[in-house]
Amino acid sequence: MKKTVLAASTLAIALAGSLSTSVAFAADDPMMVSVKRLSLTTAQQIAQATIDACREKGIQIGVTVVDRDGVIQAQLRDTIASPITVPISYKKAYTAANFNAATSALEPRADTAVGRQDFLVMSAGGLPIQVSGALIGGVGVSGAPAGETDEECAQAGVDAVQDDLEMAM
Repeated sequence: MKKTVLAASTLAIALAGSLSTSVAFAADDPMMVSVKRLSLTTAQQIAQATIDACREKGIQIGVTVVDRDGVIQAQLRDTIASPITVPISYKKAYTAANFNAATSALEPRADTAVGRQDFLVMSAGGLPIQVSGALIGGVGVSGAPAGETDEECAQAGVDAVQDDLEMAM
């Protein structure tokens, strides 16, 4: 009986010590954080500049711009782009934002358990949107004959607003 009481009191002291440590760490954390987000106007500018870049190459595409969480902010499909370009562009944008990486860099992971998830596309055409190294969104493109061309158009869309984004930071 004494051993049980002693063990229980030792456990209680240990738990109290770990709880006070946890509380100390939690008290250091702010209760809220500020997060920079793309405005709707900026997301639309990226999407339109992406469409324009591919049109200059004679290509009709679908483009999606997502916020840092992968939620759609702007989505366009050029006049005669195939309807399938819309969901593929979204998956590329979502993947780029969630991995904070160009989807072309993720291609080696495409045939892995993560890469085979239905909501990810790990082929060229998706880029993260970053400002001063901070992730603020992603852009995905589908419809060009090659993923590298999709990615070039996505880069043109980001480049169209990059200087203004850097100045806004």
